[in-house]
Order: sequence, then structure tokens, then C-alpha cells
Amino acid sequence: MEKSDKKTILVVDDNQDAAYTTGMFLELQGYNVHTRYSGQGALEAVKALHPDLVILDLAMPVMDGYQTATQLRASYGATLPLIALSGYGQQEDKRMSSQAGFNAHMVKPVDFMALIELLKSFLSNQPAN
Repeated sequence: MEKSDKKTILVVDDNQDAAYTTGMFLELQGYNVHTRYSGQGALEAVKALHPDLVILDLAMPVMDGYQTATQLRASYGATLPLIALSGYGQQEDKRMSSQAGFNAHMVKPVDFMALIELLKSFLSNQPAN
């Protein structure tokens, strides 16, 4: 990818090691990546950075991923792709993530190749921000 074609992805997880690992993998794939460690940090980063896509953990203290997604949808509508990346993988968890506005739900530990395919499906026709 040329520098101007790089898509920006925001990775949000209260587990800093998980956010770092996911972010590093995505950087190696050619994405411009920013990490945050809270729901409030995600809201502030989306406002400041205008990412092309957000990957959110669900189980975060204070403001969880469901609440964060709901607020992002209220502020930015359906144009910003949101991917839930969580240890929560039951049908009810997936239903709740869809209801909160997530476009996709992946379960940890993440299958990085499946994540890349999912990112491509959301970002391939989208101009970089």
C-alpha cells in the first residue's frame, strides 16, 4: 500500500498487551493503527483521528464495548465499520453486539487471517480518511 492509500484502524482493548499485539499485526499488514484502552478513549480517538474502521473489545470497565458502539453509532451513523473482538462468543453475545451496532463479531483468540479477510471486505471500496 502506498502511504496515501493506508487505511486507519483504531484498536480498543483494556488489555494493553492484546491491543498492542493486534495493532502490531495490523501494522505489519500495511495499516495505520492507533490503540486506545477504554471506551472513552475510543470516543475521543474517533473524533480526533477519523479512522476507517474500529475494532472494539466488549468487556471493558466503566464504558464497555456495547456502550461505546452505541455512542459511536449515535454520533457517526452506520458509515463507520465496527468489529467486536472479544472473549464473549455465545449467540446472546453476538446478538447483543449486533444490536449495539457492530458490523461483525470475532472471538478471541483472534484468527488473524480471518480478521484480515474481514478488514478487506469492509475497507476495499472505501477511500482512506
